[in-house]
Amino acid sequence: MSDMTPPGTTGDEGAALRPVPPLDEAATARAVVDAHGTVTGWSEGAQRLVGHPASAVIGRPAAVLLAGDPPTGTLRSLDGVQRWNGTATLRHRDGRILPVTLLAHRRDLDSGVDGEAHEWLLVAPVSRDQPQPDEDVLIGWSLIQSPCTMALYDTGLRLLRANADMERVMGLSEAEMRGLRVSEIVLDPQGERTEELMRRVVATGEQQHLQAALQLAGDAHESVWSVSLAPVRDPRGTVRGVLLSAHDMTDQHRARQRLALVAEAGVRIGTTLDLARTAREMADVAVGELADFVTVDLLPDIDDDQEPRATTMPRPVELRRVANQSVLPGCPEAVVPLGSVAVYPRSSPAAECLASGQPLIQQVTPTVVDRWASQAPDRAERMQRFGFHSVLAVPMRARGVTLGVATFSRHRRPEPFEQDDLLLAREITARAALSIDNARRYTRERDTSLTLQSSLLPQRLPRQSAVEVASRYLPADAQVGVGGDWFDVIPLSGARVALVVGDVVGHGIQASASMGRLRTAVRTLADVDLSPDELLTHLDDLVNRLSAENDDTSGIADIGATCLYAVYDPVSRRCTLARAGHPEPVLLRPGGAARVLELPAGPPLGLGGLPFEAVEVELPPGSLLVLHTDGLIEARGRDIDDGIGLLLRALDRSGPALEDICDAVVRDVLPTRPDDDVALLMARTRALDSAHVASWDVPPHPSAVADIRDRVNRQLEQWGLAEAAFVTELVVSELVTNAIRYGEPPIQLRLILDRNLICEVSDASSTAPHMRRARVYDEGGRGLLLVAQLCQRWGTRHTYRGKTIWAEHALPAD
Repeated sequence: MSDMTPPGTTGDEGAALRPVPPLDEAATARAVVDAHGTVTGWSEGAQRLVGHPASAVIGRPAAVLLAGDPPTGTLRSLDGVQRWNGTATLRHRDGRILPVTLLAHRRDLDSGVDGEAHEWLLVAPVSRDQPQPDEDVLIGWSLIQSPCTMALYDTGLRLLRANADMERVMGLSEAEMRGLRVSEIVLDPQGERTEELMRRVVATGEQQHLQAALQLAGDAHESVWSVSLAPVRDPRGTVRGVLLSAHDMTDQHRARQRLALVAEAGVRIGTTLDLARTAREMADVAVGELADFVTVDLLPDIDDDQEPRATTMPRPVELRRVANQSVLPGCPEAVVPLGSVAVYPRSSPAAECLASGQPLIQQVTPTVVDRWASQAPDRAERMQRFGFHSVLAVPMRARGVTLGVATFSRHRRPEPFEQDDLLLAREITARAALSIDNARRYTRERDTSLTLQSSLLPQRLPRQSAVEVASRYLPADAQVGVGGDWFDVIPLSGARVALVVGDVVGHGIQASASMGRLRTAVRTLADVDLSPDELLTHLDDLVNRLSAENDDTSGIADIGATCLYAVYDPVSRRCTLARAGHPEPVLLRPGGAARVLELPAGPPLGLGGLPFEAVEVELPPGSLLVLHTDGLIEARGRDIDDGIGLLLRALDRSGPALEDICDAVVRDVLPTRPDDDVALLMARTRALDSAHVASWDVPPHPSAVADIRDRVNRQLEQWGLAEAAFVTELVVSELVTNAIRYGEPPIQLRLILDRNLICEVSDASSTAPHMRRARVYDEGGRGLLLVAQLCQRWGTRHTYRGKTIWAEHALPAD
């Protein structure tokens, strides 16, 4: 048998071949006219219409066929028109006049003649005397056999006719529906709404439209229909009935719903960088619209500080429950508590989809329930209790990393999951997986930044006697990230102490690293015992050099950095302060009210070329100095003056304990979620009175050394430190002798009794000594080496009137 369908037959599969009558090409007259109006084509139908053969017409002007004037101008005048229709009067070959209806199509050609690249195809029907079917009968057949769902109602809204598709949709024959109204055929609010619109059609004669969602008999799914209600008029225009035509829009409606859900997922999932919240957002989006119960389980190792790279998953697999949501209050279907790790058997949808890397749909049959009962009886019990019938599992992957699995289940909705549902679940899960991976990576980077920042901040404040200190450091809100705020307490020579607060503007690891470099630089410069304004000048130069060396990638100069540096001397009870674009400190003197200590602003670090100015204030013992970064007083939606006011009021209301004062300031001044990192350093001043300090003027003669040793011994006896006399005598003799020999008067010796015994020798020379290794036959050069061996530390600090050489050694144990 040939594979070709014989001419004149149809090739419908499963049906007998029926003869098809051939098309009568002569039933239409066709003529082709070029752009100049010359006939270039002539069909058999054209010859039948006007009687002229092709040989008598082709090559002649088309106008010779007209019995009157050309219709609406010539075709040549119709520039830019693609189609024309109208009437024309032709003259038959035998002389008869033929009125015809013409339809002309313009056809563009690849290449034209004389610059004209188009022609016209003219068609006209050829009337033939042959029997035609009864039009009423044909119209009836078309109504019944129309592929559209159609029904005809009279003005009383009673059904007269229904086609075959309407019978199929309603599950009733035309005879069973005839004489009934829509609201009697469809017992649904949509039926009443349709009937109301039909009455409007009868009353107004205007067509009406509606979209209806119906649960038809015998159909498990709700279907959505687009319904048109059109008036049926008699020849006089009177409405005699209503024609209802309906189109099943269920597939299009579901497609729009899926697109809307995907769009909603894009808006609602990933609003924060919190991993658990992102998982909850995905569950909230999917539940109700896609599933009745949704769970999100992640691999346990993604919470660790490592990158999950396993290409194959173990079976059974361990997963951590991160989120679940249900259409039922309280998620009673859940077996695994949030945050817990559970083992999923090999045959579970979660384990299977993770092993294959592909989503899957599993219908919950009695066999599946029995298998679950042997492997996880608690889950099998929930399946049976709530009537789970379909489960969809999708692996969560992002950037080549497997994060976990999302499981969607149905027990209220009767329809099982289909391939369209799988595609929708995969799209939602992919969006959620990317957001979860972003949250995971951000969390890891933030933890790294916090660890780095914590390691760069003081782990514990050093022991010193100048001030009592308390501090607080509060990282910014998780949405902002780690910043570059820092504080420090640096013991200096002469029982003095340096207080530092700084801020590298910006967030992230770069800001933390820049903060660490600046803190190290401040400590290094503080060891040189520079005044606050000099220290900030050197720090400003350092920031500029770092920016230049790193091609402006260090993140310091580009973003900005500020600093406040203060040095307090418990002997003189004076504090010297300078700031580089940093907020001013707050001072609370004993018995007074808290006030902002006004200091020259100074430029932020990194601008270069601008001076810094120091201010010296005397602080009575017990004065409270509060240093802070801008994150304490600045907040979104609050003026900075309001923040300063809150700080001052919190200090005025506070008690005596520094730790309690810090807590009160944090509670009263800061919002619940700070917008920026906050560094807070409080220092309550102490004083060393005359009982702990002794000083003598030293004559610039070598003979004065012996007298100074005697005075030092007597002072040590008064302090009860006779055991330290030997070491102290050696140190004092060496330092005083060097000052007399190499320095300039006036020369002064000072002993300070603090945690250690401090010896200071000052003179007017700016030349600083340095330790060297003496050769075998040298008579001198071993003094400072001896001092370094006997003391814990020693050094030189420059003053406006010269220098001071100091040395500290430990007090004898009791």
